[in-house]
Amino acid sequence: MIASLKGTVLSKKPEGIIVDVSGIGYHVSIPLSSLGDIPDTGGQIFLHTYTHVREDALQLFGFLTEEERKVFTTLMGISGVGPKLGLAILSGMSVQRFTEAVHNEDVSLLATIPGLGKKTAARLVLELKGKLPSAGAGGTPSLQKSSAAEDAVSALVNLGYNRSISAKAVDTAVKNGADAIEDIIKEALKYLTD
Repeated sequence: MIASLKGTVLSKKPEGIIVDVSGIGYHVSIPLSSLGDIPDTGGQIFLHTYTHVREDALQLFGFLTEEERKVFTTLMGISGVGPKLGLAILSGMSVQRFTEAVHNEDVSLLATIPGLGKKTAARLVLELKGKLPSAGAGGTPSLQKSSAAEDAVSALVNLGYNRSISAKAVDTAVKNGADAIEDIIKEALKYLTD
């Protein structure tokens, strides 16, 4: 099993990246939420990987943090959840927010992830309870605010803005008193377009 890759980014697209490791190019599927944090072509990268072996394919899935990989491999242990759905879950929501949603049994929030219906979300909550890292005091205002801020950064990155610039804009919006995700995005966009 290939557990990690360290090399040069040759290509960076939504369907995956190609990492050159000593002259061999590995195609690695990554969560869309991580795409903004991947260095541009020619940059160096280290990925924690999961190797998925099927009768007709060998696929690599890459993650920027060990925590992301652990959640992904835990998801692979759930009946009916394959790598495609696991990647969709991590693309649709940060690991912290996903863990909080599972611990808080927030099926409606989980069902907002593309490809994840209410029945599957409810089954995930049931089967993942106690298997994911502790979310701490889930549902506290500060955690809700950080989740809203994370989601706002993700939304801005999906609109094409650089992740670090988006994070600064979101921080500014939160410091100016915005707390609902819609307000944070509106304030951050004002900052980004000035």
